[in-house]
Amino acid sequence: MSRIGRLPITVPAGVDVTIDGADVTVKGPKGTLTHTVPAPITVEKADDGTLQVTRPNDERMSRSLHGLTRTLVANMVAGVTEGYTKKLEIVGTGYRVVAKGTDLEFALGFSPPVIIPAPAGISFAVETPTRFSVSGIDKQQVGEVAAKLRKLRKPDPYKGKGVRYEGEVIRRKAGKAGR
Repeated sequence: MSRIGRLPITVPAGVDVTIDGADVTVKGPKGTLTHTVPAPITVEKADDGTLQVTRPNDERMSRSLHGLTRTLVANMVAGVTEGYTKKLEIVGTGYRVVAKGTDLEFALGFSPPVIIPAPAGISFAVETPTRFSVSGIDKQQVGEVAAKLRKLRKPDPYKGKGVRYEGEVIRRKAGKAGR
């Protein structure tokens, strides 16, 4: 049995879970998320209010989807209650970020400033000109938007300049050796 998949998912008060065949819909104070469960896996509501993810057999595909499905549904429950946030920071002389309404405007050494509109369900917050965060209820979407923002100017290995996750350690290379 999957060590992760067999764990029950606790549903906090104020969260409504609807299971309609293979579709699981989670409604909470921050919003609504929906996920379609893959074929052999089933999600059921237990008598004590928790959710249980089960698989019918021990085939390779069923085993691999068991823990994944449980984690995705648990992330949906956590997303509609607390939400998810990724913090990023900018390192480099002259590099900065400014909030323009719901959009972000980056100065990253390119001649025109880079303007990134906020996708649906995502909000940006700028704390300082070099620190900002990406927030939302869908963990995958928050991570994907943060990765795209980091990709605008990846931290270079020589000086460490660029957009990085908060607390990320950049392995530095030695520069060209002098004579």
